[in-house]
Amino acid sequence: MEITKNKEKVKEYRERARKLVAQMTLEEKVSQTLNWAPAVDRLGIKAYNWWNEALHGVARAGVATVFPQSIGLAATFDEDFVEEVATAISTEGRAKFNMQQEYNDTDIYKGLTFWSPNVNIFRDPRWGRGHETFGEDPYLTSRLGVRFVEGLQGHDENYLKAAACAKHFAVHSGPEDIRHSFNAEATKQDMAETYLPAFKACVQEAGVEAVMGAYNRTNGEPCCGSKTLLKDTLRDEWGFTGHVVSDCWAIKDFHEGHHVTDTPVESVSLAMNNGCDLNCGNLFHYLKQAVEEGRVAESRLDEALVNLFTTRMKLGVFDEKGQNPYDKIAYTEVDTKEMQQLNRRAAEKCVVLLKNENHTLPLDKKKLGTIGVIGPNANNRRALVGNYEGTASRYWTVLEGIQEYLGDDVRVLTSEGCHLCHTKSQGLGQEDDRISEVKGVCAASDVIIACMGLDSGLEGEEGDQGNEYASGDKPNLNLPGLQEHVLETICSFGKPVILVLLSGSALAVNWADEHVPAILQGWYPGAQGGRAIADILFGEKNPEGKLPVTFYRSTDELPAFTDYSMKGRTYRYMQSEALYPFGYGLSYTDFEYSNVKAQALDGGANGADITATVKNVGKTFGGETLQVYVKVCKDGTPNAQLKGIKKLHLQPGESAEVKLHLSREALGVFDEEGKLQVGGKVKLYVGGQAPDARSAKLTGKAVSEFELTIA
Repeated sequence: MEITKNKEKVKEYRERARKLVAQMTLEEKVSQTLNWAPAVDRLGIKAYNWWNEALHGVARAGVATVFPQSIGLAATFDEDFVEEVATAISTEGRAKFNMQQEYNDTDIYKGLTFWSPNVNIFRDPRWGRGHETFGEDPYLTSRLGVRFVEGLQGHDENYLKAAACAKHFAVHSGPEDIRHSFNAEATKQDMAETYLPAFKACVQEAGVEAVMGAYNRTNGEPCCGSKTLLKDTLRDEWGFTGHVVSDCWAIKDFHEGHHVTDTPVESVSLAMNNGCDLNCGNLFHYLKQAVEEGRVAESRLDEALVNLFTTRMKLGVFDEKGQNPYDKIAYTEVDTKEMQQLNRRAAEKCVVLLKNENHTLPLDKKKLGTIGVIGPNANNRRALVGNYEGTASRYWTVLEGIQEYLGDDVRVLTSEGCHLCHTKSQGLGQEDDRISEVKGVCAASDVIIACMGLDSGLEGEEGDQGNEYASGDKPNLNLPGLQEHVLETICSFGKPVILVLLSGSALAVNWADEHVPAILQGWYPGAQGGRAIADILFGEKNPEGKLPVTFYRSTDELPAFTDYSMKGRTYRYMQSEALYPFGYGLSYTDFEYSNVKAQALDGGANGADITATVKNVGKTFGGETLQVYVKVCKDGTPNAQLKGIKKLHLQPGESAEVKLHLSREALGVFDEEGKLQVGGKVKLYVGGQAPDARSAKLTGKAVSEFELTIA
């Protein structure tokens, strides 16, 4: 499926690409398969670097809006909003590209081919790159992935606004330190049920222009040269017509790490012959030798180049300036007031209220004389942005957001409290060298905001500068360093305490759950994050986020990190009780469900319809996510799985009628051969949370349950 709607235009592009490739020498062809493709002046081909990033904003090329990290966007559970953010990202991407082209800047991170989104499944909370994803659930990841792609690529009949890339295909989620040699073994059932659906949706529903292979092997085949993944699944089964790019320097892993080949020539031949069109790296230089030795047919190389040049033509870069409507996007569209407002709204929407005992939140500044803001993430910019980030023109940490909000009305005292992960803040100091300051702030404050968690220096990609832990992965789910000790000290003063967690993944904050009256999960909330969190703390905004991942109580509950079986993992397969469940999140207002109905259509042949009335019965404007879960009533099937979402925003007293349709496929499960099986009894659950006992206990609410028999 093509996202470009004009099929005749796409045929025209491909024909133009074929004619262009036919005029090229072998050396010129090979040069165009590298991410830094040089100019071919005699054919009017400008230099182009394919490598660009836009995970949560245009990255690594100067000023751009830095939106909340992807895991935060996932917590919005809001498809429409995710597309709105992606549309803003592509507007800034075009604006920057148009300016860069004007000054002949074709450097890395200056193109329109954005290697985003990351639709891998966050199967284990220890994985350092999990915050780049949309969470642990294949349905949520699929829905948000599709809409992110559509926002990046736009809806023009003839041109792509930008080219999106679904990565990393496939079965990739750590460990980071062995990814260049690791073989991820997954059953056909887990492949079909968990690891492939989001990629399939991005290809078949969104028409994603590119797919990036993963570093690891999957079931013995290196992903960037996997016949099973790239040919049999992606091209033949799903009908993908875009281009495939390797992860960066992944092809040298074929012989250096995976040892499935012996030489660079063998590696590039395996990759190219199995459908990898573009090499992020330099190994495809060996394609000239591979073609000359008969290892790769030149016709296959031509096919790869046609795929690549077709993408560039869809982007309009081979047309006269002005033919492409996106040429008109001016550089002044970057970092506008409207972009900053959208970013602030995104940060507000992604915050999840995990606990709010006795209505501790929101705070009333009129009742406060002094407030303490304590913790290593209180004034930590790095905890705002995550990784693959751009450069904001202004950042607002939690401390800065609170200071701005309170102004001169309330005194704000602050302390770092402790280093994020080390035992002292100053190298020459003694251990716990900020604890007296913590006590002083607590003693003088009416309320304390504790800002704890992680940043991208602790969790991230292997090789990222600053990763303190196992190549970016987490050793456990605990608050690192002295953070819990500082939190216990804060609570010992008997003052109201609110814990603000900034992290890209689940943390086992068991002590805090027992002792701290209010807890917010803010993720990496972007450059405007501190302002958004201040707005929520003081009731200017109402938290509406839901957890896109499970918060476990301990790593002891998890299978081995290297075990890619889904058994015991995520809310769909775990048997233990979560600390905070997937789909959970509180609000300052209250929502009531009524007239909830579920009906199978034609015995389930055409799926099922869900209807419900949702009413805001509280006193505050708020957002609610209606969630539909399906449990197939057979032995050995997963727990109830998310199969439908609808975001609602309601004023106090306002109600909305909601209708959701579930496809027949949503009512089935995959068997051991990876084949979809539909039929028999299924249970449907409808409400504002998952249908587990822990969610019911935390919210004091139950969801509606229906049993249907599907023919």
